[in-house]
Amino acid sequence: MIDYATHSRFTDPGPAGEWLAGVGPDLAELRRVASGLVFHFWGNGDITDHGFPAERLAEVDLRYAADMFARLRALNPAPLAEERAPTERIVGCCRDFTLLFVSMARHHGIPARSRVGFAGYLSPDWYMDHVVAEVWDGRRWRLVDPQFLDGSVDLMDVPRDRFLVGADAWRACRSGAIDPERFVVSPELTIPGTRGLTQVRHDLVQDLASLNKHEMILWDLWGGLSDAPELSEEDVAAADELAASMQDPHVDLRALFDTDAYRVSPVITSFDQVTQVPVEVVLR
Repeated sequence: MIDYATHSRFTDPGPAGEWLAGVGPDLAELRRVASGLVFHFWGNGDITDHGFPAERLAEVDLRYAADMFARLRALNPAPLAEERAPTERIVGCCRDFTLLFVSMARHHGIPARSRVGFAGYLSPDWYMDHVVAEVWDGRRWRLVDPQFLDGSVDLMDVPRDRFLVGADAWRACRSGAIDPERFVVSPELTIPGTRGLTQVRHDLVQDLASLNKHEMILWDLWGGLSDAPELSEEDVAAADELAASMQDPHVDLRALFDTDAYRVSPVITSFDQVTQVPVEVVLR
């Protein structure tokens, strides 16, 4: 069994651990606090329109919770649960709200993990690339969205048909239940590979990594992941097999992950969001 109550190298808060002690363990409180720690790097338009210097966009590439909490403390050393001005938050994305929530939950010994997939509650008619948390409440795993204070669904228990984890999204596309073109990073984004089966397969592999406590940045590439705009027949067949395996409760997720196609290598490629070029990253 994978122990989701203990930290990964990505969720470990490092020296900020004692700072986290003042928040939680109530899940609603953890979610409230997490929602105020990150300012989405495009969700509200250009960050410079909200008082951020342009160079702070680089914060969206922060990978480790320890670095995020250190930056938050430098911006405002007040207790973590206190409300922050927008510019006292780190610039990030959905992955970062969730990573910090999972880090705080695991700090209190609560089994929690990141899930990568598609939200059907963010924009009408679309399933948008998104990351939420999944928390074991003693009876079942339930989805918790730490990004928003309120929404059109219960963000403390998001229905499974409103957020489709990677395997569910892939099989919905392949079965014809949902048009693959409805799965997007953003309805306005037209970059090749950011919608349809290509994006769904990307999130499928990202979700497998998250289930194995590798909470990756969404624009990371490793193993069989690439920035090719189209999938080959072999890619589609492999994704069919992967999605079916991930939905099988008897499959060992660690063994599924431990292949050249899916295992996160010590050196990966990531797209720097400031320069918009791929860079080589050596993981800690």
